[in-house]
Amino acid sequence: MSDEKKMLSALGLCVRAGRVIFGVPMICEAMRGGAKAPALVLSAADVSENTLKKITDKCNFYGVKHIRLGCGGETLAAALGKTSFLAAVAITDSNMSMMVEKYI
Repeated sequence: MSDEKKMLSALGLCVRAGRVIFGVPMICEAMRGGAKAPALVLSAADVSENTLKKITDKCNFYGVKHIRLGCGGETLAAALGKTSFLAAVAITDSNMSMMVEKYI
């Protein structure tokens, strides 16, 4: 099994545990002061430059680690049980974020 598939499987486990925030607006809101602050933000490889800049700037300002994945938004969405394009996800648990980072 490739590292990308292992990483997507680990993300699926995080989803089942309820430790994932989906979508850029929800991630930005959580960083601003939501109850579940993200420990790690992952963005798809094919997000627009504007979206990538927004995510990167927010992560830099709030001190959240940001990683751009090698897979596209449709692959990311399919692995996490969503039906449409998914630009970014955030993991709210630090231990689970370390588990996902192992395969990146």
